[in-house]
Amino acid sequence: MSLNIVATGSGPDVALLHGWGLGNRVWDTIAETLAATCRVHRVSLAGYDGQPADELDFTATSIALAEQLPTGCTLCGWSLGGMLALSAAAQRPQYIGRLVLVSSTPRFVQDADWPHAQPPALLDTFRNAVAGDAKTTLTRFVMLFNQGDEKARAITRNLSPLLAGPLPDTQTLLRGLDWLGSADLRNALALIAQPTLVIHGDNDPLMPIAAATALATTLPNARLQHFAGAAHAPFIADPAAFVDAVSAFCHATA
Repeated sequence: MSLNIVATGSGPDVALLHGWGLGNRVWDTIAETLAATCRVHRVSLAGYDGQPADELDFTATSIALAEQLPTGCTLCGWSLGGMLALSAAAQRPQYIGRLVLVSSTPRFVQDADWPHAQPPALLDTFRNAVAGDAKTTLTRFVMLFNQGDEKARAITRNLSPLLAGPLPDTQTLLRGLDWLGSADLRNALALIAQPTLVIHGDNDPLMPIAAATALATTLPNARLQHFAGAAHAPFIADPAAFVDAVSAFCHATA
């Protein structure tokens, strides 16, 4: 897999990895400001932002991601992108210097010993909806993950132009839902030694704050930064605070 990576700015390398359904323009609110202090690489996964789709699985995608980024960079992943970032750090630790996990989780769906997640039926609902009308489903998805955010309307307005542009094809979206349903990174967490900043909105309706707490507690070298009043997109809810946090983390010496 060949990733599309667009770099701007100078300083420590930080790669921004989008989540399910929305491509690299999701970072528009923070990328330019962050590029004042860091060299920012915006990553587009296969099937996004006009890139051709492919058939790589979750683990192979995370390996390709690690191997095509600047060695030692900070990998910042949002939502599903955060799960790929965790996998990249576990599979190719020599390539990833630091992690920023934004609104992410080691496992998206619930099971007997993991209540901090969504019921499997939610993914079934999204699969059926994507197969019927992908654009309408993505619009509803944006509204869903903004529920509980103090700036929900402004965030929705911010993301609406992204839904008017080229969207991932149905197979790309369905493959991403399959990844969300099957990926389980809990057993790898204790082996991921990279310094990690976990950023999470206290009101996230999609990936509960308890999942972020578990990440920060289980990863050997992690800390959690809460964004009060934010839901699933804290970098849009409070872009200045997000840039300050990520920039300081990328420039830290320890």
